[in-house]
Amino acid sequence: MAACWIGLDLGTSGCRAVAIDVDGTLIASATTALSAPEAPSPNALQQDPELWWQAALSVLRHLQSDLYSHCPRALCVDGTSATVLLCDEDGRPLTTGLMYNDARALMQAKQVAEQAPEDSPARGPSASLAKLLYLRAQVRHNRSLLALHQADWIAGRLRGRFGDSDWNNVLKLGFDPEQLRWPDWLSRLDLSPIQLPHCHPPGADLGAIDSAVANLTALPTGLRVCAGTTDSNAAALAAGAREPGDAVTSLGSTLALKLISERPLQDARSGVYSHRIGDRWLAGGASNSGGAVLRQYFSDPELARLSERIDPDRPTGLRYYPLPRPGERFPTPDPQRAPRLTPRPAEDHLFLAGILEGIAHIEREGYQRLCALGAPRPKRILSTGGGARNEQWNRIRARVLGLPVETAPQQEAAFGAAILARGL
Repeated sequence: MAACWIGLDLGTSGCRAVAIDVDGTLIASATTALSAPEAPSPNALQQDPELWWQAALSVLRHLQSDLYSHCPRALCVDGTSATVLLCDEDGRPLTTGLMYNDARALMQAKQVAEQAPEDSPARGPSASLAKLLYLRAQVRHNRSLLALHQADWIAGRLRGRFGDSDWNNVLKLGFDPEQLRWPDWLSRLDLSPIQLPHCHPPGADLGAIDSAVANLTALPTGLRVCAGTTDSNAAALAAGAREPGDAVTSLGSTLALKLISERPLQDARSGVYSHRIGDRWLAGGASNSGGAVLRQYFSDPELARLSERIDPDRPTGLRYYPLPRPGERFPTPDPQRAPRLTPRPAEDHLFLAGILEGIAHIEREGYQRLCALGAPRPKRILSTGGGARNEQWNRIRARVLGLPVETAPQQEAAFGAAILARGL
């Protein structure tokens, strides 16, 4: 049987698995929905980890049933960044899973800020470290507590062994990806009895699938489980980012930029940080601008109809700075920055063109900011997200950026995880 590799993606609202062959061709996929996270209080978002596991089993069973002439060799899991839980040494969850955008750990974030360097990605209430300190206070347990991210725990369930993570998921827990160790300042927080995970390169072989899980899913007992990554990194790999200068722009509700660099970039003030992938770095930042602004003014049918009337080669001269509400984080952080969406032309397609052009200018400034921090100049822009399907917008962006803009043929994070399982 021909070999294949599996990527498993845990998102906020669903779980997806894909299989690729040695040439990177998609040969099978499966998906299932996840219940929306619970919101027990303001700034709080959580999910039952068992929901993740049942979703993972479901998609893996369906995927395997479609792999008639292929045998999976390895599997890699990606999950939402900074979604964490505490469990015992046997992997039993002792807490709920705090989601990536849970921001209730305000007091704990202040504790972290007293010890962490100013440029540390572990600072802030949404980072893994503050969340784990918050969760520790909720657990009545005197024995060791394992700190695991969503992808870590699922990979542990697949292997029947827990306590491992990857260089990417642990970034917001304080791990130093340059020195490849836990920094000394973490000891001043007194994390006891929390045990920090052992950290591995994304895609590293962690061991074979547990035989009981293999029976549940019909996957082969020799299947290897690999160290994972975050969903955004997996999506960038799926898009085709490999070499220094490869850039990925995600045109979703927000505008997110990723750029392959030979050196790490760091600017906590504007939310710029870098994930290590082998000997390269995937650096990025995200603006508050993006598709959410478009949703405030236009429906999908209106966007399609009005876009057809836009001349992408003709600048509007409107100089908009499209934001859904006051406040910007990247490329220039300014919590008071006001949206600029006036004057509004009488014709709606010109107003839309001005917004699309304004977001393109923010994209250009974002890549300029990454270059000022030491990244190479982008060679090409790979586009993902819903906005990547708008050809007029792509032509506007190419004009503003002065670079080729391509819609990435693969945009699923699960595909990027499968690439890691294959060994890039």
